[in-house]
Amino acid sequence: MKKRQVVVRRKEPERSTAMRSARYGECQKNHAASVGGYVVDGCREFMAGGDEGTGTALTCAACGCHRSFHRKEVETEVVSECSSHHNPSNKA
Repeated sequence: MKKRQVVVRRKEPERSTAMRSARYGECQKNHAASVGGYVVDGCREFMAGGDEGTGTALTCAACGCHRSFHRKEVETEVVSECSSHHNPSNKA
């Protein structure tokens, strides 16, 4: 009989918040894939074809491709809370 060890990790209280925003760059859809070639349409940036929450919001108004064909650029900004409280038990 095998023994199993279960490790429970408690989540430390977060003192920082990460804010993420995504921007979709150039279209990378290969329009000639069916004939064995490589051709992209030159669309440089995703522009939503409709309002958020609608069916056309994920279609690019410039090239007509789905948003998933556009290169995703994620920006992460970390905001930390700084406290003047010194805890001698926390050693670096």
